[in-house]
Amino acid sequence: MSIIEAIILGIIQGLTEFIPISSTAHLTLAGNLMGLIDPNQPEHWTAFIAVIQLGTLAAVLVYFFKDILGISNDFLVQNFSKNRRSFGVQSTEAKLGWYIIIGTIPIVVIGLAGKKIIEGNFTKDPLVIAIALITLAIILAIAEKTSKFNRELKDIKFKDAILIGLAQSVALIPGSSRSGTTITAGLFLGLKRETAARFSFLLSIPAIFASGIYEFYKSITFIDTHQIIAIIIATVSAGISGYLSIAFLLNYLKKRTTYLFIWYRIGLGILILIMLYARIF
Repeated sequence: MSIIEAIILGIIQGLTEFIPISSTAHLTLAGNLMGLIDPNQPEHWTAFIAVIQLGTLAAVLVYFFKDILGISNDFLVQNFSKNRRSFGVQSTEAKLGWYIIIGTIPIVVIGLAGKKIIEGNFTKDPLVIAIALITLAIILAIAEKTSKFNRELKDIKFKDAILIGLAQSVALIPGSSRSGTTITAGLFLGLKRETAARFSFLLSIPAIFASGIYEFYKSITFIDTHQIIAIIIATVSAGISGYLSIAFLLNYLKKRTTYLFIWYRIGLGILILIMLYARIF
């Protein structure tokens, strides 16, 4: 992998991680077109994707620094100090701490159980990606049509966290999109678009951190010095573009629907199917 390729892949990762169009789909398509994915060792590509996600993790941490600080402080003080409170009277920030923990459990359990499948060729298959892109687009369109858009962060309950967490685990299927599945679930639950996106980003922190650290530890034994440099560059690129992506989406969803992303997903899915038919892949 060249430095230019690393920069391009990092930008793609950052721009598409938080917008509901699937970063894995775009990275895998780019990797296929660049000839970077070895079908005999697909786990190497999985590791690369997971590691550069640490760049987007940094973007979330920087963008939501005040929110994270408030959630962490209230969660610790109101649950583990002499000033602890019963859950019912805890602040919204303290409760969000619990919801993020609860919402992370499904993807951890399902991710570990399906580890071999996730690292295998199935998750690199363009046909799987195309079907997932189109399918979630349709589901997101239904959510747009049926949602009441009348709930905010303070209205989230344990049931919501569990359901959105289960939706996050669906993103293990390439082409689904972590933000896409969680935002869609949030809309079905009546959350405002911006609120659904904000909770989606906060919920992504533990999952991105865990998968990135795990895959980096696992892959460090088989990547050479040049690959490490390329990964670092891709990760930095992902962080910068990821920050801009978060800012764009939250501002966009304040006044607009997700139909732009719905039509984009359908168009990309159809394009992939055409490319498969033409045997470009």
